[in-house]
Amino acid sequence: MNYTLHQLQIFLKITQTQSVTKASEELHLTQPAVSIQLRNFQEQFEIPLTEVVGRKIYITDFGKEIAESVEGILNQVQTINHKTLQYKGQLAGRLKLSVVSTGKYVMPYFLSAFIKQHSGIDLLMDVTNKSQVVKSLENNEVDFSLVSVLPDNLTIEKLDLLQNKLYLVGNTEQKFKKSVYSKDIFKDLPLIYREKGSGTRRTMESFIERNKIPVLKKMELTSNEAVKQAVLAGLGYSIMPLIGIKNELHNNELQIVPVNGLPIKTVWRLIWLKEKKHSPVATAFLHHVKKEKAIIVQNSFSWYEEY
Repeated sequence: MNYTLHQLQIFLKITQTQSVTKASEELHLTQPAVSIQLRNFQEQFEIPLTEVVGRKIYITDFGKEIAESVEGILNQVQTINHKTLQYKGQLAGRLKLSVVSTGKYVMPYFLSAFIKQHSGIDLLMDVTNKSQVVKSLENNEVDFSLVSVLPDNLTIEKLDLLQNKLYLVGNTEQKFKKSVYSKDIFKDLPLIYREKGSGTRRTMESFIERNKIPVLKKMELTSNEAVKQAVLAGLGYSIMPLIGIKNELHNNELQIVPVNGLPIKTVWRLIWLKEKKHSPVATAFLHHVKKEKAIIVQNSFSWYEEY
């Protein structure tokens, strides 16, 4: 057998995504290039690794076993690379984060300079809803998590990064006065919700229940981006984090509807398990964020003060 590391990486990504197209996108390769490498890898085995039914690719039982071994090989290669860099005096290893979906507008700014300074660090950042973020933290699968609503059932330590503001938002088809409306305005506005398990959903529901606001109509969507697109299309209104609608506000595609009691203010926090023993990479990152936090906020989020 004469397979290459490149072929192993491609095959593993195909097994993870269950798609040649998605694998090519995540690897930043063309689809034909991925297909060719998969075929070259398959030719070294007499037993099929994959099968195509209709237009969907499936991994065979044999392929799944090979993928397990491939993952182990690639992890060992990564370990060798990290050890080499460490012996050269460079910081190297993995930094694993889980981030709530709207946190994708926040976390990259706190990572950028650190990752650029340390080329030997591999960043793994999972962007998902709050319930999955808390689960990955609870299972000790990540170094840090970014949340705006703290978990109830975990003993954690935290570092405040940035204030989170949530406003009632709509598109610009209907013009609203700049004066502050009473909460009665909700009687006339169809509301769009995030899915259950979302921190934004929990914050929004808490505000509505606390103020005994009747909901005219409810639509549920599974991502902040989906909610934003629905609001842009005029399907309704939503209480949304300011952090994710900067461009749409500046382009006059969305507007904030001023309502008494809004914005809801929470805090974006970096959290980790209290007993967590950090790796050198995680320790260095935490030190970096503590030291540079004020500068990052000033340089990247000063526009926040307009609202």
